[in-house]
Amino acid sequence: MPSPRNEAWAPNPRQKNLLDEVRARGAVSVERLAQRLDVTMQTVRRDIQRLTEAGLLDRFNGGVSLPPPSSPRATPAVAWRERQALKADAKARIARSVAAAVPDGARLMLGIGTTVEAIAQALGSKKGLHVITHSLHVAQALVNHPDCKVEVPAGLMRTRDSALEGADTVACLRDKKADIAIVSALGVDGEGQLLDRDGRESPVVATMLAQARECWLVVDASKFSETHPTAWGHLRQVNRVFTEALPPAPMPALMQSLSIGLTIAS
Repeated sequence: MPSPRNEAWAPNPRQKNLLDEVRARGAVSVERLAQRLDVTMQTVRRDIQRLTEAGLLDRFNGGVSLPPPSSPRATPAVAWRERQALKADAKARIARSVAAAVPDGARLMLGIGTTVEAIAQALGSKKGLHVITHSLHVAQALVNHPDCKVEVPAGLMRTRDSALEGADTVACLRDKKADIAIVSALGVDGEGQLLDRDGRESPVVATMLAQARECWLVVDASKFSETHPTAWGHLRQVNRVFTEALPPAPMPALMQSLSIGLTIAS
């Protein structure tokens, strides 16, 4: 079995579920994880050992937590790999659904996040695409696309997610037009506000939405119960929402009242 230190190693579905539990709660006991995942404590300890060696978890007496921002393990690369591993199946399903809806010849603006990266990878069979993105991860996912032009605006790069930001990025995007802007969010609250951990992304996303004829929001269903301190937009700015499960109330009724198309990926 490959070592977690080997770059080819990736968490299996059970280990991804374990990461989801820890991320949702911040810190979890081994006993609680065994109950939630319906496995033995020995299995949980074995998975924790592998995830800790990979730098995705920190252990304490009786439980685990995510590495704190100050931890040497919590490098941008490790944090990015962790986000890729979380809800990977849901992201793949959403990505296939979005890719099927994107027409050949479309001009797209793609935002940041691992769900958007999965969409970029799923666009491989589309013809005549033109993609504008401020995410270097998204641009890299499209580098081998046989029929896609990729534009990356100027700007300052954030180390945590390899995204470009600042006045130069906004100015570049204002000179562009797109058929569809595809963006994600860290959370969607009960009033329809689109949430993030801080406000740095807001000017860039606002510009993308203003320059595109349509906006598609892509979020896994867990985001409808996430809370974050900053609101960068509202569902009323969105034309379609793609997710993998029916959102909790009052989301379906709110989307219907705003004439938003809801696609649940199979």
